[in-house]
Amino acid sequence: MNFPLTLTVSDRQSMDSELDAAVAAAKAHALTGKSHGILVTRHGVDKFTVALSETVPFGLTREHQAW
Repeated sequence: MNFPLTLTVSDRQSMDSELDAAVAAAKAHALTGKSHGILVTRHGVDKFTVALSETVPFGLTREHQAW
């Protein structure tokens, strides 16, 4: 899986399940290098990005609102 992942969701239930799956995949990928944390950015009501970030310490997940 390539990062960042961009998600567009249609409702609250799909938002929760898709974000959970994307963050789980990011955590698995981050474990290989142990140098990146995970940054979840909300770009709008229905659009998110899940990325590995050097600015987030390994082992942490941070959320950011960009709208």
